[in-house]
Amino acid sequence: MAYDLTDKIALVTGASRGLGHAVAEALAARGAHVIALARTVGALEELDDRIQAAGGSATLAPIDLTKEDAVAGICRAIYDRWGRIDLLVHCAVHAPTLSPVDHAAPKDYAKTFATNVEATQRVIRMVAPLLNEAAEGRAIFCADPRAGEKFFGLYGASKAAEAALVASWAAETVRTGPKVASFTPAPMPTATRARFFPGEDRTGLSAPAAEAKRLLALLDA
Repeated sequence: MAYDLTDKIALVTGASRGLGHAVAEALAARGAHVIALARTVGALEELDDRIQAAGGSATLAPIDLTKEDAVAGICRAIYDRWGRIDLLVHCAVHAPTLSPVDHAAPKDYAKTFATNVEATQRVIRMVAPLLNEAAEGRAIFCADPRAGEKFFGLYGASKAAEAALVASWAAETVRTGPKVASFTPAPMPTATRARFFPGEDRTGLSAPAAEAKRLLALLDA
């Protein structure tokens, strides 16, 4: 039986492009009001245009998840307006330059872990109370198991740490909620993948819309 998203409040991070953009569109098409978070204002406005053209609704939140005050501010605004979040889909990610571990620049390490690990924990910490106000709060995080692959040292380590946080939270909330899940998308022709595999033949890659459909199927299971 399909999970009813009508009038649900869905928070999507990394919504300006790629999978996050596609998920936001798909959620709005199923009746959710989407709160779209990203740093790129222009891309968020394009998303809003597409959602409105299809008859959906969205609220745009151009913020940087690595900023504590910014995340606290949007969560407070959500509470004041809606009192809850029914669904969190966390797609925000930073893709550092690939390099051998012993050549990784300190600034790349700092930015990668600030976005992929620290921001994820910040989102969990600040969104959890809002999810707990929903009748059946849910959270979905995007995984990318690259740990141990050559040249993926920083990225792989950060995504492994993120996965550990998510797995622990999922185990901790089995009885109390929210319901926490992890989703591993198939390779997609996104800007993130292009940083890792420039010049790749993209004809065999899965479209973000197709992966968004697979992600939302977790809600129907």
